[in-house]
Amino acid sequence: MVQYSRKTTFAAGAVSFVVQHELWDGNVEDHADQGVAILVTGQVGGKETALLRFNCFDQERSYVYGPEQVNRHCRMDPTVDGNPIGWSVKQVKHKLPVMLQAAGYEDIAHQVSGQEVASVLPEVEATARTLFATGRNTVKHNRGTDLFEAGNIRFGLEMRKQVGGDGGLAIHVLADLAGTPGRTYAEETELLAFDCFREAPHYHYGPRNKNHRIFWDKTLVPDPLGWTLEQFKSGKLRDMIQQAGYPGVAADFDQDVVNALMPELEKRAREMDAQPLPAEPTPNLVPR
Repeated sequence: MVQYSRKTTFAAGAVSFVVQHELWDGNVEDHADQGVAILVTGQVGGKETALLRFNCFDQERSYVYGPEQVNRHCRMDPTVDGNPIGWSVKQVKHKLPVMLQAAGYEDIAHQVSGQEVASVLPEVEATARTLFATGRNTVKHNRGTDLFEAGNIRFGLEMRKQVGGDGGLAIHVLADLAGTPGRTYAEETELLAFDCFREAPHYHYGPRNKNHRIFWDKTLVPDPLGWTLEQFKSGKLRDMIQQAGYPGVAADFDQDVVNALMPELEKRAREMDAQPLPAEPTPNLVPR
């Protein structure tokens, strides 16, 4: 499922540019991601059609010839190409007609006005850069009611209920990223969140920064809580913290401390998971 937000369209003669923020879950393009898509659209057979697409995302940095017909994907190289928004705008400015021809839209390519395209590109780029920063979907959950200290991280357990009625046990992996605990202040950040819900269970990499969200396949993972606990016990948590964008925390992670804690954590998690859902929806500190 793709979630769209804040879509803006810029007309430029025979083509238009659409700038929109997208949030992908883990069942789209084989990975969870988010960022800005820049689409070049035009009239084909009386229908507004996507002719080219530039994916300027956290992970997916690619462009697509004829997304609705040819659907030919090409990769950007972040090492060589640099910022994906800047790179995409540069290609549109200098190579739009030949790219449209490669996408199979030769008639539209001949109608493109370089002057009209150049006149809107600064605003297209400014909008894309602003949306990439301000449209980011992040969440800040409650830290939980039952806390378990495990070296440089802690686990927070919480029974949650969403507005739509779904819910279940959530396990938050937390760490202090700034300050000094017990002295002046400490800034606690949620690194990972495992929402072991009854209907739509899922987990988040970096809820407070990238918020890459993956939904479990309940056919293959009928017990999301058991799957989550198994990752903790099998040593996968360090790599998951690294993938969430916190290499410093991952470097200081101590699996032996987590292993010693697991029997108590698992017992309490199972006890809480067996409880009925709260009567009222659980508020997030920042809405989803």
